[in-house]
Amino acid sequence: MVIDAAALRSADQHGPRRRLLCDPRLRARITVRAVLITLVLLVPLYLALLALVWRSEADGLERDLAREGRRVGVMVREGRLDSDISGESHLLQVVDPGRRAVAAVPAMRGRPAVNFPEPDPDDDRRDGTGCAIDAPGGPCFRVVALRVGGGADRRVVYAVADEPGWLPRPGLALALALGVPLIAGLVGLGAWRSAGRALEPVAAIRRELDEITATDLRRRVPEPPRRDEVHLLARSVNATLDRLEKAVARQRAFVSDVSHELRSPLTGLRMELELALADPRAADVPDALAAMLRNADRLQAIMDDLLALARLESDHRPPAEPVDLNELTDQEVLRRPRRARVTIEATGPVLACGTRVELARVLTNLIDNADRHADAAVTVRVLAEGDRAFVEVVDDGTGVRPEDRDRIFERFARLAEGRHRDAGGTGLGLAISRDIAEAHGGELYVTERRDGRPGARFVLALPRAEEAGSSGPAGEDPAG
Repeated sequence: MVIDAAALRSADQHGPRRRLLCDPRLRARITVRAVLITLVLLVPLYLALLALVWRSEADGLERDLAREGRRVGVMVREGRLDSDISGESHLLQVVDPGRRAVAAVPAMRGRPAVNFPEPDPDDDRRDGTGCAIDAPGGPCFRVVALRVGGGADRRVVYAVADEPGWLPRPGLALALALGVPLIAGLVGLGAWRSAGRALEPVAAIRRELDEITATDLRRRVPEPPRRDEVHLLARSVNATLDRLEKAVARQRAFVSDVSHELRSPLTGLRMELELALADPRAADVPDALAAMLRNADRLQAIMDDLLALARLESDHRPPAEPVDLNELTDQEVLRRPRRARVTIEATGPVLACGTRVELARVLTNLIDNADRHADAAVTVRVLAEGDRAFVEVVDDGTGVRPEDRDRIFERFARLAEGRHRDAGGTGLGLAISRDIAEAHGGELYVTERRDGRPGARFVLALPRAEEAGSSGPAGEDPAG
């Protein structure tokens, strides 16, 4: 089955329903959360509005009852009230001190006095709700009781009406109830569209990343014009791709260089073996064996350097400790004989923070390199200045031209004019030394000699460890 990638991209760009059904995860979660938050806010608001409507209806009903009760009270006070109260919209009843109904609307005739307390002695009105009242409707009623007059002529006017239900205005309640899902739906639609617009650049970044392979690392993801989090994400992804491209290019170059460097000793070793097998009794077999040993030594040196690089690039490195650079330099100089005369200049212990084995390798590489390129003498100076410890390795050879001072620290880099003197080198020593220095928070660089004579001066700078009373030569600038 053949899959058309262009058709898939077109469907992803022009099929919103397909995107909705196939990949709704983050977009749907944002929408659902927006709808739920809206409902959480709207439902209490809806209930609060219903309570306000109910309270408004109850207050309005209470005002109407009080108004009609006062009107009947005026009639009682003026003596114009008969036993029949007609033309009223609410239930009214007038009760004497003996709790007998002396006047009422037709609906309340023949019924006992309203079962509701009279107003307090210091007040002429009492409002409330009663559910044990013999009156049409119910079961509970809103009651307003007004006291008129005093003594034996005291009368209590009761104005009664059905208690408003929880939905006194069903139409308004229904409209508000329909508004809750409508508003939540509009919020959800807005969240869905906003999330879609916000995630479109992310989808474009994902599609571009899906098409980037190890053989084509030059492509980059699109960066949205808006300076938002997605823009920063795209920039970070592109920066990561830049580093990845450089790392892959460096790895490919390194593999190519390793293959080239290994080819020469392997070819020489094979040639010597073939010559020795062709004539096992020849007189030059010992010379051939010595040549094989030299090629094997070169292979071993290359493999040791490669293992050192692998350890440097791994996360499992020994912890740092105070290392006396003066003592370590003495040990590395005396470890084996040198072609040139090596002089050590130091005023006392100089402690640096680092790993002893790795720092010893750096000193060995620097001293071996100076020994190969020196004419007659190599000088090693160990000193401290401020919070830095320095080791200078100076030779009296031809030196390093300024344009080559960075290139010699590249892996497998050897200058053409020094190849005949550096035939035993692997081209990795200085690169490893700089990597070790940088891994220790220091640096390694090469410059000209202080005295202006021909030669090279390699300077290793490392963080200095705590040492009581340690100091470098006064007024001496190692980087000068």
